Amino acid sequence: MADTAYATCGDLSLAYQVFGTGDIELVLAGSFVSHVEMFWTIPESKFFFDRLGSFCRVLIFDKAGVGLSDPVPKVRTIDDRAAELEAVIDAAGFKRPVILGVSEGGPAAIAYAATHPDRVRQLILTGTFSFTGVNWDELDRDVQEVTDLINERIDAGYALTAAQVERQMKFVNATRGGWGQGEALGILLPSISSVRLLGMVERSSASPGMARATLEAAYRIDVRALLPVVTVPTLVVHAVDDPVPVQGGRYLADHIPGAQMIELPGSDHAPWFGNPERFATIVEGFVTGEHRDNRPSQRALRSVLFTDIVASTERAAAMGDERWRALLERFGEVTGQAVERWGGRLVKSTGDGHLATFDRPSQAVACAEELRTGAAALGIEIRAGVHAGECELIGDDIGGIAVHIAARVLSKAAASEILVTSSIRDLVVGSGIGFHDRGEHELKGVPGQWHLLAVDPHGAQPGSDEAHLISLPTPSPDASLRRSDRAVLAVAKRSPRMLRGLARLSAAVGSD
Repeated sequence: MADTAYATCGDLSLAYQVFGTGDIELVLAGSFVSHVEMFWTIPESKFFFDRLGSFCRVLIFDKAGVGLSDPVPKVRTIDDRAAELEAVIDAAGFKRPVILGVSEGGPAAIAYAATHPDRVRQLILTGTFSFTGVNWDELDRDVQEVTDLINERIDAGYALTAAQVERQMKFVNATRGGWGQGEALGILLPSISSVRLLGMVERSSASPGMARATLEAAYRIDVRALLPVVTVPTLVVHAVDDPVPVQGGRYLADHIPGAQMIELPGSDHAPWFGNPERFATIVEGFVTGEHRDNRPSQRALRSVLFTDIVASTERAAAMGDERWRALLERFGEVTGQAVERWGGRLVKSTGDGHLATFDRPSQAVACAEELRTGAAALGIEIRAGVHAGECELIGDDIGGIAVHIAARVLSKAAASEILVTSSIRDLVVGSGIGFHDRGEHELKGVPGQWHLLAVDPHGAQPGSDEAHLISLPTPSPDASLRRSDRAVLAVAKRSPRMLRGLARLSAAVGSD
């Protein structure tokens, strides 16, 4: 087993390991079912890691709130998960790795690759999705009713069967009512016959509260708007009978430019459990093969913020040129400080407002809120427009359709209002940001109808889905570990080979 180290991500410490002798860097961005030391006790994982390590330098890590990483006070956003990915990449000294996004780790991998194409060599997605089409609280309805609901919301050509929906519902119910017993993972990984082992993996990875909160957030994820922005070479691998429907993988491959798709026989959610050699060979062929131009793209995902001062012409006339210029200079200083504090880049002044960009949508919204408060302290009102989309990076400037959309959103905003597109709302699930629906709008010069929302200055309102989500408890997995679990984890750290032998023996004699 590789040594476990810790990376710093804000106030959190993330457990990670680096192993392998290959020249290509690869990061496994996995699910909340993760324990970097327990992995090595499972024969299929050990074989897969050894194969990856023969041609890659591999980084595995436990996300915040799971495994050996620090616990978290509330559910994590896609922004948070992408920041964790960046933190472990930096800690390991990786420069431009392949990202292997698995399960609900896939959307964060997509967001990171779209935002940082200069830091991602290639993207591999397996057992993952961009949109589920159903909310967590709708999954307790009749199977056919849920199936119809999903198929009304997803694009034609990707419809699910009732049998696929029923398997998802069984997994959700097993997570809700029996996490830690092995039933939930048994649905995801039917190739592993030992219920005892699966229960141990569940308990060592995540507490029941963390498992529920993470899944509930996953059912609200929607990163469809990011798919056209991914410019790195991408491979989608999906088992045909995966409990996470293969149609989700097909959608990814159809909407990420130039993506390849490989469908595998089998029903294991993580395909290396059903046939680790086959999956490792697919990964090896992709990362070592020839691909279209793999130079870093000059186009990337950014959250674009426009601001302007309300009734600026009237104010300038009332104040006089000298006082007005002084006010603009002071507001420019306030803007620069806020943008820097929230990790953004101030692109330019627009006369009576500013254009700034951010890697993460939550940063853009938080900055806009600070600027609204700062403007009020100066005796002025501003309005703001925010949109996340593909931008063209032009030296110190920025261009592209996302910039035009953000500008048009600004024009729809009322005084003291922060108006955003639905892409922002979909990417900040779990942040505690609240929104008021402003309906569908036409944006001048931009095709189609655009769903706009106003940021609630008081955050998510009581009774809203967002308020419920951020209130869910997310205790450490330590809270659910048994005394026997702690003993096994101690053995896992010192002698994983012994536990792999017991796992093989268990598989040979049947499930327990």
